[in-house]
Amino acid sequence: MTLLLSGFLLLGVCAAGMALDPFSAGTGAGAGVGQDTAGPGSGGPRSAAPGGSGPGSGSGGRAAPAPGRTQGGTGNGKGPAPDAGDTGDHRPAGALPFDMPEPAALRAAAGADRKLVFAHYFTPYPLSLDNVRADKDYYTRNYLNPGGENGKHERYGGLLRDRPLPVKPKSGNWELANLRQEVRTARTAGLDGFTLDLLSLSGHHWDRANLLMEAARSVDPGFKIMLMPDMTSLKTDDPAVLADAVAALGRSPAAHRLGDGRLVVSPFKAEEKEPAWWGRFIDLLKTRHGIRTAFVPTFLDFGSHHERFAPISHGFSEWGSRSYVGQEGAARDVRRAHDLGKVWMQPVSVQDARPNQGVFDEAGNTATLRTTWTRAVDDGADWVQLTTWNDYSEGTQFAPSVHNGHAYLDLTSYYLTRFKTGSWPKIVRDTLYVTARTQFAAADPSGDQSLVMSLRKGSAAARDTVEVLSFLKAPATVRTRTGPATGTHEAPAGIHSKLLPLRTGTSAAAVVRGGKTVARAELPRPVRRTVEVQDLQYHAVTSGRS
Repeated sequence: MTLLLSGFLLLGVCAAGMALDPFSAGTGAGAGVGQDTAGPGSGGPRSAAPGGSGPGSGSGGRAAPAPGRTQGGTGNGKGPAPDAGDTGDHRPAGALPFDMPEPAALRAAAGADRKLVFAHYFTPYPLSLDNVRADKDYYTRNYLNPGGENGKHERYGGLLRDRPLPVKPKSGNWELANLRQEVRTARTAGLDGFTLDLLSLSGHHWDRANLLMEAARSVDPGFKIMLMPDMTSLKTDDPAVLADAVAALGRSPAAHRLGDGRLVVSPFKAEEKEPAWWGRFIDLLKTRHGIRTAFVPTFLDFGSHHERFAPISHGFSEWGSRSYVGQEGAARDVRRAHDLGKVWMQPVSVQDARPNQGVFDEAGNTATLRTTWTRAVDDGADWVQLTTWNDYSEGTQFAPSVHNGHAYLDLTSYYLTRFKTGSWPKIVRDTLYVTARTQFAAADPSGDQSLVMSLRKGSAAARDTVEVLSFLKAPATVRTRTGPATGTHEAPAGIHSKLLPLRTGTSAAAVVRGGKTVARAELPRPVRRTVEVQDLQYHAVTSGRS
């Protein structure tokens, strides 16, 4: 099976130092070919996901792996370099195109209960599930390997296509240590906390939820966890059972509360239960546990349910669409919430590709990320939920990963700073973000994979493009290479997106000003015409990280 393991060597996060020369400026097939877009976002507003796309399943349910399992290498069972990975609690100098304020300054700018940014935390995929070296761990042996778990995932080429950046095995309470690292990584990126998907009320996922509360408390008292009971996975019909569990977690100092002390609870697919059921749940929290609740339901279909839920709700959210063309309803949804006197938590996403469900959305390189963030900024959202931090089975991860490094999280830090401060950050360093798939959208896998992904209804049409997204402090020439073709284009100061045709081979870009190369990035995995396993996630690299 040829999801080549060289792709999991962490060259993907080392592109800043890779040699791109020689570029033939303005020569070669494809010179000057592509599309240009400028500005902080592209595309239009958002609407409800067609068919109600929810976490973990095309029909809105979450298909969580068995507790305690992880995903890893591909094809032959080998995995990534065992000692490479995310250090968690600091950002290298020069990683971002702007000088990012410290977390405390961002929180002060946004206010205690305003302009908050959370990321959806999915307990099946922590940094490690077995405390084993990454080249031998469960991610490598079973989840990225099409033959893993005794062939359970062979039909769709393996459960995952990407994984968290590897971490070294640790002594002591390694699970808590790894969760602390994830909290530090999120805090450093400017996030206010996680929305915690509660998949079960016992077992490994419940234990990990409790550990995450402890990790947040011990790392940063200002980093909060919003409780999100997952109504596609929790099997109880008794609101008292759920109230008892939420109260147990809600007693943690890390639980997200409003300034008036109310505990924020945001159930996923809240419409699974009637408002009267949730009313009993809220009342039980108060009468049995002395907890006042700010109820902020997350819907799969906001438009059909928000008015019925308004009397019991402090705010609303929706899971949202994962394609840049599916954003037309964002301004309308914010207005609906605000007209009812409610806060609105806007979904912001990067992409979505689900091998085990046979479905994907066309993200348009970084178009979905930029569009959803722009909608949150322009339409007056109160809070943001990144969907998701780490659901690798959906390919929606913002968290640092093997194939994307920190690229998507670093881009988020730029938009997050605007969202919180009200001003676009000044670009002080030339930075490139290069994104592309490693295969063509229509490629027919030649291996044993029988279930292939098709476009979700309502998505943009599939496209085969390399995007060079430049953040420049002054105009410059950008040299590009896509496979055998080289080219140049002039990019203005600020943000500029250049689309180039996807070609076999590697893709790279460099910023040249005054005859000197000032930034460079190269995607480490080549594009291949023939592939054994389908992978429709966009891979990303940033020149800001080495």
